[in-house]
Amino acid sequence: MSEDKDRDLSRREFVQGTVSGLALGLAPAAVLAAASGKDADKTAVLAQIPKMHAENLKRLQEWIALPSIAAENRNFPQGPEYMAKLAQDAGFTGVKLIPTSGKPGVFGKIDAGARTTMAIYFMYDVKQFIPEEWSSPPLEARLVQKAGLGTVCMGRGAVNQKGPENSFLSALMAFKAAGKKLPVNLVLVCEGEEEIASPHFHEVIATPDVLAELKRCVGVFMPEAGQDRDGGVQVSLGAKGVVELELISSGEKWGRGPAHDVHSSLEAAVDSPTWHLVQALNTLVEKDGHTPAVEGFFDKAKPLTAAQEQMIKEHAAKTAEATVKQVLGVQHWVHDKNWVDSLMLLESRPTINIEGLVGGYTGPGGKTVLPHKAVAKIDMRLVPDMTAADTLDKLKAHLAKHGFADIEVNMSGGYDPTQTEPGSKLIQTQLATYRKLGLDPQLWPRSAGSWPGYVFTDAPLKLPAGHFGLGHGTGAHAPDEYYLIESSNPKVQGLDGAIASFVEYLYALG
Repeated sequence: MSEDKDRDLSRREFVQGTVSGLALGLAPAAVLAAASGKDADKTAVLAQIPKMHAENLKRLQEWIALPSIAAENRNFPQGPEYMAKLAQDAGFTGVKLIPTSGKPGVFGKIDAGARTTMAIYFMYDVKQFIPEEWSSPPLEARLVQKAGLGTVCMGRGAVNQKGPENSFLSALMAFKAAGKKLPVNLVLVCEGEEEIASPHFHEVIATPDVLAELKRCVGVFMPEAGQDRDGGVQVSLGAKGVVELELISSGEKWGRGPAHDVHSSLEAAVDSPTWHLVQALNTLVEKDGHTPAVEGFFDKAKPLTAAQEQMIKEHAAKTAEATVKQVLGVQHWVHDKNWVDSLMLLESRPTINIEGLVGGYTGPGGKTVLPHKAVAKIDMRLVPDMTAADTLDKLKAHLAKHGFADIEVNMSGGYDPTQTEPGSKLIQTQLATYRKLGLDPQLWPRSAGSWPGYVFTDAPLKLPAGHFGLGHGTGAHAPDEYYLIESSNPKVQGLDGAIASFVEYLYALG
């Protein structure tokens, strides 16, 4: 899986040549070494990164080969044990598994004797995958050429979140290799159920030893591959909350339809639990098939502020709509909205989404049955000041009101939205670091996706929370997920540049 000698030489020359800085038209990572001229320790740490490229890549590939999938109960306890070993190898001490009512968390810390202590959030689990949908085997982490990007590592978890997390761990290992102390103390908290909406992560945080260490922290961040295909970066000020659930329609619960699958000819005389579920789903949205119709759903949804709307307008002006559509594989925004209005919806609108529908026979050919049960997998995305508990209650009340009280509502996970002030030191440090790296970061109201940052931003911790990291990748939850390793675009960082960005960020935090 190693690159050829010419590529190795080119990569090393690129990283080592960054001392000339952006004035010579080099990549943003070039600023790292230029700044490090004022700091011998930083120079020594950065010098380790190209030397460790092969082992850093191998670590990522080996981690991808061991998927922890909470929904399938796959690779437990191997997954958390492997995460614990990675943490120990990176220099964390007191590393231990934190038991919960579900999958265990992982905890560790690094006491560098620094003035500042920062919390780091990791997830070691990944989403499910269907190998047949991939162009490259999802667990082999092969190096693949991507037009316009360069060499990527393709595999489940490559960008969400093992690629960025491995790059952060690689940065810590560069400190070890250089024999230098970190400029900040670190508290690491990991979970193994993020991909099922973190139903037990709050138990990890509430563990007395963990909570005590987190109370010493000034903020928390999650490593990310924050660059788009053109090299731009956003600094998100929060994230939507989420509720994940199943709606189950069955003949047993309904009291109508069959208690087991029967011949489809009986549809003439017997009710269908599947159609019952479809009718229930139709009530959840307006006739446009999109806008949530649950009574009171928008009551607590906080409108965007003028400042947030301005962030969106500035982002729209700097981002190519056609490129985004191409990456997503879409031709139209909902209701044929224009680019700016579509982004306004993305940031302000809570949603009700059908993740999947399962009922009856779905194999080759036909099987003439009338199924006794049908299931819809649903997620609802929440904006401030909505809460997971209140939104779930409103969904249940809506179903009951419309004659579907028999449908089971089983919430599998979820949490409230998060929001961090743009003036917080955490956010300002991220902005300053990106600018130092020659980038023009754009503030963004919130991620349209979700992560369980509420455990940090809510009481009792009330910490600022955010994401940071150069590098690029995409395909989270989808086939052909990838993380950029060797970039052909000088504006976008590959593996070494991503690692270097974390070194710079740690010094900035210190």
